[in-house]
Amino acid sequence: MPNSVDLKIKTRLLLALWDLGGATDQIKKSDLINSVKQGKEKVATYQPVLDELNEKGAIAITTKNRSVKVSLTDIGLQILEDCLKSPDFEYNARQRVRTKDFNAVLRWLRQSNYNTKQVNSQPSISENKITSYDEFKSVALEVYECLNRDFNYDNLVPIYRIRREIGEKVTRSQFSDWMLEMQANDLIQLIGGEMTDITPDKAEDSIKTELGGMRYYVRRLSF
Repeated sequence: MPNSVDLKIKTRLLLALWDLGGATDQIKKSDLINSVKQGKEKVATYQPVLDELNEKGAIAITTKNRSVKVSLTDIGLQILEDCLKSPDFEYNARQRVRTKDFNAVLRWLRQSNYNTKQVNSQPSISENKITSYDEFKSVALEVYECLNRDFNYDNLVPIYRIRREIGEKVTRSQFSDWMLEMQANDLIQLIGGEMTDITPDKAEDSIKTELGGMRYYVRRLSF
């Protein structure tokens, strides 16, 4: 039987990394530790777990300009799923479960359910392709609602997250054109401004208007 303490630490760490967006972005190690650390726990408690997960290929650790960042791999996602399903991952009556962790599990379950529905309803690659504006509109709004709910975006969903969720079902140019058409039809508003955690890949996956302005977020206007 695995050590239940180690299993809980590993599960909470992977869950926190996923909840911070580590499946698509690089997360600062300090932000990850601050998110998962409980009470008087020391940072050193998590280093052996990070080292083990890195060796297994569950996470990727990069260092640039003294900034250490962590991201979640496909292997890590599978390990997280296995940990959450493990009968050894449980709490007794004397152990307190943080609201943050509980809500993260709920978001994981909702996202897993959403992905399952997508797979079941779209069984082949050819059927995955979106071929019309109306179909794109329906899918984009569904993805918007899912991300807005599961990640508490407060009705300002990053465009790059929607683009990455839809993936190769449309071309990059078609995605941008149809999003702009949805805005022209008063379904959504594309918003610029500043993105605090902007990176070159996030900017690339956002939308650039004909006048050269950048749009980073989407707000739904009609329901």
